[in-house]
Amino acid sequence: MAHRSPGAAHAALTLVTAALLLTGTPVAAAAGHTAPSGGPAAGARGADEPSPALLKALERDLRLTPQQARRRLSNEADAGARAGHLQLALGKTFAGAWVRGDDSARLTVATTDAADAPAIEAAGADAEVVRFGLAALRDAAAKLDRAATGTQALDTPVRYVDVRRNRVTVQASASSAAEALIAAAGVDRALVNVALSPERPRALYDLVGGDAFYIGQGRCSVGFSVTKGQEQGFATAGHCGQAGATTTGFNMAAQGTFQASTFPGQDTAWVKTGTDWTATPQVRGAGGENVQVAGSTQAMVGAAVCRSGSTTGWHCGEIEQHDTSVTYPQGTINGVTRTTVCAEPGDSGGSFISGSQAQGVTSGGSGDCTSGGTTYYQPVNPLLEKYGLVLKTTAQDTTTPGSETDQGSWTPGHVYRTGDEVTYGGVTYHCVQTHQAQGAARPTDAPALWERA
Repeated sequence: MAHRSPGAAHAALTLVTAALLLTGTPVAAAAGHTAPSGGPAAGARGADEPSPALLKALERDLRLTPQQARRRLSNEADAGARAGHLQLALGKTFAGAWVRGDDSARLTVATTDAADAPAIEAAGADAEVVRFGLAALRDAAAKLDRAATGTQALDTPVRYVDVRRNRVTVQASASSAAEALIAAAGVDRALVNVALSPERPRALYDLVGGDAFYIGQGRCSVGFSVTKGQEQGFATAGHCGQAGATTTGFNMAAQGTFQASTFPGQDTAWVKTGTDWTATPQVRGAGGENVQVAGSTQAMVGAAVCRSGSTTGWHCGEIEQHDTSVTYPQGTINGVTRTTVCAEPGDSGGSFISGSQAQGVTSGGSGDCTSGGTTYYQPVNPLLEKYGLVLKTTAQDTTTPGSETDQGSWTPGHVYRTGDEVTYGGVTYHCVQTHQAQGAARPTDAPALWERA
């Protein structure tokens, strides 16, 4: 993302505030503001129509009232769009954003420049002035990842950018292991927080995630239905099977074949299914009810997220950090998301969903669903991009990723990240939130995902 001068950034922030008002996204008072309550156009599609199963799980696991659960999903969808607009305006001074409160009523946007604070607050967010920008933290995390090699990496198994702390956290079994990694990486010690924990993450083999599927004697979970041209299948975790491995479904009927699989490094895979199987935009929820998938807009740190697994069913929690690196005994996985959701072996590959937006497939973790634990998921957007897949959604578009359209450079099926630039109908737009483009969410119709340049 190009750096903007302070004057340009402050002018852009003023325009962002005006744009939020024009697009119908509510802007709350700077002090003591309450949660946004905009309509579906303000946030991710489907946030206004949460499934009963999802709401029940949020109420149970996050101890929310029905009203709080509904407000939380709506608030998080609106906050994601608001934070994305502010990130584009701030440029290099942006240092992260997160939501907080039982119903995510507060959005905080961090900046390294105190002069940004009034405009951030005018846009309906709390401003927090910090020392390090997000780019600097990500660079430090990348250096730590490169230095975490061999069996020693098992002593520092988790590394992530913690935007709420404005540090890179190294989770280690002993202080000496963390300090040795920091020294080997050549990272400024001021950038790093050390958290001591006996946690030993592992890949969750032999269990489920939406519906069960089987690979020989092993069992994993279906993540999300996908298409590739005329082919149908599903996304799941790479550690569940290698390319060429055959699968049977929950009913033990012949199902499909792994087309590609990556593990470690990432934890991605997809299975092409036979003609007896039909891809649907659904995830199995509590009590057998299905949750509809409307898109793949990435949820924020602090947002509620739920997981579907055939072993433990529906469980919910919060997103703690994106861009986490985890070292399992089999190797290191980069770019996963750390959550407070519990999971157990067999939940691997299953669906993580926030509201109606697909987030990722279950990778591994520690703990269980009796005492609680930490679970990591492989984000779905990089998986879709890696294999050229299109997520099956309630507003399905059949365009193959990368195909030409007559609407400028914007392409359905392509994964866009915050700050990406496209043209559509002769107008230039910037991406506000990371997502896979769907035909029903064109730049002209999705202010939560796109803003005019």
